[in-house]
Amino acid sequence: MKKGLLFIISAFLLIGTLAGCSGESAQAEKTKDGKVVVDFWSFWGSETRRPIIEKIIDDFNKSQDEVFVKHTYLPWGDIWTKNLASVAAGNPADVIINDINSVGQRAENGQSEDLSKYIDDSFKDQFYPHLWETVMYEDKAYAVPFNTDTRLLFYNKDAFKEAGLDPEKPPATWAELEEYAQKLDVKNGDRYDRVGFYPLWGSIGAASWMTSADGGKGFIQDGKLYINTPKKQEALQWLLGWKERLGEKTVQSFEAEFGSEQSNPFIAGKVAMWVDIGTFYTQIRDYGNDMNFGVAPIPAYKEGSGNWSDGGGFVAEIPKGAKHPEEAMKFIEYLTGPEAQKYWAMKNYDNVANKEAAEAVVKELKGDDQYVYEATVKNLDQTQLFPVPTEYPDYQNRINPHIDNVLLGKTKPEKALEKAEEDVEKLKKN
Repeated sequence: MKKGLLFIISAFLLIGTLAGCSGESAQAEKTKDGKVVVDFWSFWGSETRRPIIEKIIDDFNKSQDEVFVKHTYLPWGDIWTKNLASVAAGNPADVIINDINSVGQRAENGQSEDLSKYIDDSFKDQFYPHLWETVMYEDKAYAVPFNTDTRLLFYNKDAFKEAGLDPEKPPATWAELEEYAQKLDVKNGDRYDRVGFYPLWGSIGAASWMTSADGGKGFIQDGKLYINTPKKQEALQWLLGWKERLGEKTVQSFEAEFGSEQSNPFIAGKVAMWVDIGTFYTQIRDYGNDMNFGVAPIPAYKEGSGNWSDGGGFVAEIPKGAKHPEEAMKFIEYLTGPEAQKYWAMKNYDNVANKEAAEAVVKELKGDDQYVYEATVKNLDQTQLFPVPTEYPDYQNRINPHIDNVLLGKTKPEKALEKAEEDVEKLKKN
């Protein structure tokens, strides 16, 4: 009871603090020269990203004489709770960068503004279709895509040559992936000096492999559950097979040494194939000592079944109750337009949502920079995002413990997925 009371008091104090700022905001709604002040919240505060976003803001401010954007940096995590509290207090930011896969939830909960009144039907044509789908709720747009990512197979060409594999022919299917991995393993007695591949290392999880096996179907598709399916059971069993082949001790000892930059196992030469997002290339470029590597789509479950990748990203959004939505939308149009998006991509090596910008970046980059970036852009055609369905909130947290129990050897795939589907069904019933 005391904890509940403390939580309520804390929440009201936070809302009160934010509401108390409304007087300051009102005073600063216009600059001395009459420009409307738009408060923009982001979590880009690093030495790398903050100067980039502030250069974009400065360019926008100089490009017109009606709006002045003020950037407010809030740390990752804090920004979400402060956004919700500020909406509740009636004093939100004018623009915020938010998660791409939960746009529908915020729209349903009345936490973001409907943007359809500010854009025409052709506006969406600037963006990759699979990204635009994520911002729609009840046939209206509640955000604009900003950036995204996709996953590729990175492979060590020198290790391929050493193992007698063609460095220009990466594995195309799961069967080839297994075959190549065994050839690329280097053992010293019972100890592995190099592991060819392990499917749960890098920026990929069990759910991605399960989706790939199931023809690209996620756990929830068009309101139907596809959790306990034969293909997803098969994928979990396949993942267990990798651990059994290498041994729990090998997997744990390698994971204990994992780090970034020179300590990344792929860059250090301890793992020959590695799945990661496109920006992983910048670590290879900067710390790989001219590493001879290649990139390819993630191998397909079977030939012709699709080289599926999953993705994420962020959107620009106007919180519900923002005082200057029209001016905020002008900034969002610039932020997600070709000029700003190209600059962001060139400086961050990031996949952006604007198609024209992405294609311009491919043409402008050179060498390995171009090679990898072009591969990521092509891979967006086979990249899926999985927005959280409003009728199944928090479904991933109902599924993940069951998958973890399978990988820990505590339960069988079919039993785990049966229970996971039952737990997710309860969300809708409740």
